[in-house]
Amino acid sequence: MPKIIIENLYHKEISTKALDRKVIEIIHENYVDWMHACGKKGRCTTCMMIVEEGMENLSELTDREAHFRKLGKLNANQRLTCQAQLKEGTLRIRVNELYKLPHLDYGE
Repeated sequence: MPKIIIENLYHKEISTKALDRKVIEIIHENYVDWMHACGKKGRCTTCMMIVEEGMENLSELTDREAHFRKLGKLNANQRLTCQAQLKEGTLRIRVNELYKLPHLDYGE
């Protein structure tokens, strides 16, 4: 069963039976707030996740993500949650410091 672990949200674990779904959809369906200023359309980078482990469990880079990589706004270990789809296995991620929401308590 695919699983997302958000390390700096006190290792919040989200298990799902859904495959080929956008990471942000899985996160939001499990009542975890995650920044997305452009409405999940891939027009900004505010929904960026830092992938600590499990990059191979995500879909290929989208055109939007490639665009932001060319601009230097998305590093090799970063993906957009509104673009990347979870394929299988475990995904260990972190919320980017710049896009932490003020009403959430974040761990290390």
